[in-house]
Order: sequence, then C-alpha cells, then structure tokens
Amino acid sequence: MPQALTDCIDTYKLRFFKIKLCGDLDIDRDRLVDLVDLLERKVPRYRHTLDGNEQFRDMAAFRSHWDALAAHPELRSFLSREHLIFVEQPIQRDAALLPELRDVFRSWNDALPIIIDESDAELHSLRQALELGYAGSSHKNCKGVIKGIINACYLAYLRKENPETEFILSGEDLANVGPVALLQDLAVMASLGISDVERNGHHYFKGLSAFPEKIQHSVAEKLHPDLYQLHPDGYAAVRISGGDLSLQSVEDAPFGTGLDPADLRFLGEAKWPE
Repeated sequence: MPQALTDCIDTYKLRFFKIKLCGDLDIDRDRLVDLVDLLERKVPRYRHTLDGNEQFRDMAAFRSHWDALAAHPELRSFLSREHLIFVEQPIQRDAALLPELRDVFRSWNDALPIIIDESDAELHSLRQALELGYAGSSHKNCKGVIKGIINACYLAYLRKENPETEFILSGEDLANVGPVALLQDLAVMASLGISDVERNGHHYFKGLSAFPEKIQHSVAEKLHPDLYQLHPDGYAAVRISGGDLSLQSVEDAPFGTGLDPADLRFLGEAKWPE
C-alpha cells in the first residue's frame, strides 16, 4: 500500500491534511516550508489542520511560536484561512483550560481557531474551553459516543444562537480497522455531521488481508462495495476516490456494518471458548 505522502496524494487524490508540530521552531519552520512546496505543486487548493499535540507549556509559548512561523514569507499563505482550518490542542493538558487563558484569547485579535482534544476529558470540558475562547473540540469514539452527541448538540445550539461565530467539532478515527470498528466509527461521524475525518493511517494497512477470504469478498462485493474494493493483489481494501469515502452502505446498515457478527467468531475458524 502507498505510504509516502506523495504516493498517497497520487493514489487517493488527497486534498485535506493534518500536520503535526513538534514545538522546536527551527524544525517546524523547515519542515513546513518543505510541505508547502510539495502541497502547492501537488494539491494547489489543499486544506489542512495543525496539531500542536500538547507541545507547548502555555499559550504564550505557542503564540510566540506561531508569530515566528507566520512571519516567514513562505508560510504566510499556508497559515492563512485560505488553507488552514484550525489548530488542535497546542497546550499541555494540565495548562490548557486554566482561567488565565481567557485574557490571552481576548488580547489575540486575529487569533486562528484553536480547539481542544486531549483536554476534552469531562462532559463539561467543551463548555469550559469555549468560555475561555477556544473554537471547539474533536470527537473520537474512545471519548464516548454519547459524549460526542452531547458536544454536537451543544455546538448546534450555539451556532443557532450565535450564527456569526465559528464553532468546530472535528473527527478522528484512531486507525480503526474494518469490517466492524472502522465502519461503526464512520457511522458515528456521519451521525454527528462531521464531513471531514482525520484518518490515522488506516490506508497504510494491508486492508482486510488478516481476515478469511470469505469475509473480505462479502464486505467488498456484497455488503459495502462503495466503501471497500478488492485490491489488485486480491485482498479487500478501503476505497478512497478523490480523497473521499462513500458511506451510503454504512448509513443504511444496522449500527454501521452489514456483516453478521456470527461470521467473526475467531475469524470463522474456531468456536468461542466455554
């Protein structure tokens, strides 16, 4: 399967990208300049997010880092809203929701949208973050499906009450593998209205090759032919076309997957233990 970024762009026609920061200014600046050159050549109308990944001790440290990057002439367009969607969790979780961040956000007049991720640990975390000045949060099924529904409903209410304000709920699938977990994860994302989902490298894996051929062919040819296809080497793999996934069969299936759970008992090759 394609692994290099250029190969993935060529194979899947990717248009959206998540780019991580390490917190070292020299490394981040040089790496981003290289990525700008690549993306402008391969995907001129690209969009991206930046993941701070808790690399900064506080917002002042992140803002200093951001200002230095934004001052670089080759990064100005890259960091503009034409390309950048939001920045995710730049601040370490033990400092990301401190009350003093409210003043930092208020004084940052042209601040880009920043969301929390690792700090979204409690039912009240999103509300707390929004009150400080963040723009939203991310959804992962590991945080809880019901929690994601609560967050989505709360943001929908806020958008109605404040139509001029941007509120963000992003999505991340944690590299789940089909033929059940990935599909159920995508079903939740669709239900929450999240149209662009960060895919943590699932397309690097060799599809469903670990499963019996019967299951692979059933998924790719009968149950979810819009989401899966048979790779030229014979195994079932996610069908990515123009950077998009089709979820029609996922939305139509009970709990996201058309597969009978009985078919998955030890891959259909053994009985359940007593």
